[in-house]
Formats: sequence, C-alpha cells, structure tokens
Amino acid sequence: MSVSIDVAWKSLNKHEEELCGDKVEVLKTSDSDILILADGMGSGVKANILATLTSKILGTMLYEGAAIESCVETIAKTLPICKVRKVAYATFSILQIFRSGEAYLAEFDNPSCVFIRDGRIVKYPYETREIEGKKIHEYRFQVRKNDCFVLMSDGVIYAGAGSILNLQGWTWEAMAEYTLKCTKKTLSASRLAVMLSQACDELYEEKPGDDTTVAVARVIERRVVSIFTGPPKSKEDDERLMHDFMHTEGRKVVSGGTTANIAARILGKEIITKVDSRNPDVPPMAKLEGIDLVTEGVLTLGKTLKLLKKYVNDEFDAEFFDELDADNGASRLAKLLIEECTELNLFVGTAVNDAHKESELNFDLSMRQNLVDQLIKTAKEMGRTVSATYY
Repeated sequence: MSVSIDVAWKSLNKHEEELCGDKVEVLKTSDSDILILADGMGSGVKANILATLTSKILGTMLYEGAAIESCVETIAKTLPICKVRKVAYATFSILQIFRSGEAYLAEFDNPSCVFIRDGRIVKYPYETREIEGKKIHEYRFQVRKNDCFVLMSDGVIYAGAGSILNLQGWTWEAMAEYTLKCTKKTLSASRLAVMLSQACDELYEEKPGDDTTVAVARVIERRVVSIFTGPPKSKEDDERLMHDFMHTEGRKVVSGGTTANIAARILGKEIITKVDSRNPDVPPMAKLEGIDLVTEGVLTLGKTLKLLKKYVNDEFDAEFFDELDADNGASRLAKLLIEECTELNLFVGTAVNDAHKESELNFDLSMRQNLVDQLIKTAKEMGRTVSATYY
C-alpha cells in the first residue's frame, strides 16, 4: 500500500495577541509525511519564538533521520529557560506516516490526538518513555485509507472555560465526539480544520483565552491532476504533447481556448461551451469528452491562483468554501487542487497565442508563464509534488 496524507490546520490567536504561540510544520521525506504541532509556553512573542524553535528543530532533525531521543535532548538544551518556572517549555505532537502505511506518533504534554477510523473513535495503546526528564507518549501502528487524525494544542480543550461551559472547558471527549460528527459531513482535512476551529472560536465567544490550534491529517491514496495550458511552440509538437498528457494517470484539465481546440482536434471530439451567466467575472467552462475540466486560460488561472493563495495564507473559512463550491472554472480548478490532488503535472506550451499576436494582448505568453510559475510555487507551498514539462 502506498499512502499520502491530506493535511490542513487552523490557529486562533489568544485574544488581543498579534502572534500565535502555536506553530505547525509539515514536511515530506522520500518515504514519509511528517506533521508537527508545537505549543510555546505563555502567549505572544515569547510563545511564538518557543513554538517556532521547537517545530523547526524537530522538523529539521526528523527530516535528517534523527531519533526522537536526540530531538528532545536538543530541544531541552536549546530553548531558553523561563526565569519564573525554571523550565525550557514547549509542548509538541509529532505524527509521521510512511508510504508503507506504518505510522509513528509522539506526544509531549499536548492533548492526545483524536484518531477516527471507520466512523468511530479509536484509542491506541502507548508506551511512556522518559527523555531528559520529559515523559513522552509513543504510539506505533498501521494506517488505513480514510483514517483521520487531529492534533491539537491545549487551547482547544480549554475552549469555553469561564464562559459558556462554566469553567469546565471543552473536554477531550466532547471535542472527539464533535470531530467524529464533523467527519460524517466531510472528509476534507481543510474543511474539518475550519469546522473544529470555528467551534472553538464560538465557545470562546470569539475572544480566545489561549492560542488554539487544530491540525488535521487524513490518509488518502495518491491523487494526480494534470493541466495542459498553452499551445506548443511548434505545431508539430501538438500530438506529442497530447500523447504525453493523455497517458498520465488521474484527472485531466485543459486551460485555454486555443489549448482546448488542440485537444479537441487531436482527440477527434467536439467542444461544447457551457454558457453560464451567474458569474460574469469568470469565463465560461466547456465540455470535451475524455477531459475532466475545460476552462478559459489566463483569466481563469489568475482567479484560481487568488483562491489558492488565500488557502496558503490561512485565509480560509466557511465563506471561503462557499466560494470554492461555486460552479465556475476557477472555483472548480481550485477545489480540485486543494481537495483532490497530491501530485500536479503541468504540460505547458510556449507559443505566443495566434489570436493575440497582432493585438495589444501579445503579452499572453509572458502572462501565462508568470501564472504557471506562481501556480508551481503555490502548489508546492500547499505540499503538492509538482512537475512541469514545456513544449
């Protein structure tokens, strides 16, 4: 079994704090995905520094194959000592899922991970190890497709304390049950992270009493998306490009009018344009047998990128997903890349569009190339594996 993970997280800053004292790191190694959530002591600048140092040290060392003992020892010796509490303090959770399906979870003083499989909450036995005076809980197990993990900082289970829940807070059990309920509505890591974060914010009456972070990891199969955009520099390469494009696995997207005409000609199929007046800001989509999505080129890619950058910049909430669910080319493409893609293949033509050669729009090639460059950068920031081939 070869698995991938769909990862997303949301953080709420403590009320009136500019910086969050929690930090999430996601790393890909040659044989695994690593998710780290660190929670720095206190709040504000100091907590942010502690959490950032902890997550970066753990991430760098684990990426290089260091043992957990070395990681914890390095953190204990590196973090500054609090003058009041006399401890170098940051808590953390580490989830590493290997392509083989093996998994490793280590937790130090963070609330336990919520693990959901087959519609129920599962509790795995753990071993306790003491490293540099710190008790670490360790779990080792095999994952299955659709397994869901939620790592959290302690702000999550304090949500509502002193307010709606009368000092009791949101217990781990209540949070786990709510997570289970949410997984029955969606399997998307990003949507689940929004639901859980929103619930915490509401319990805090939108004034979080502590930094609050949820990080969701969902086990999925590889999902490949291929995008063909722009005609090749030489017309003789049309068939070679389409052969390469059509022989990749996964979903296929054609972006651009001239590009779609090339695809239709080589495939021997007819393009059917879908006229939609509901969103005049996004050019209409089309249908082409054998292709999953056909959109206009530069304008649609630009609007898709705006949505992807919102996602990367942690600017996604319930309203964002309403926009993502809209039936237009930009939203459909963005949704595909956010929720249904682990690997992105780009097939990019480098010819100047004939329709624009004699017009003021002869910047089409440079504009498209700029959008492709941005798409590559943004997709990598989203944790996607990206390849680009130019013709």
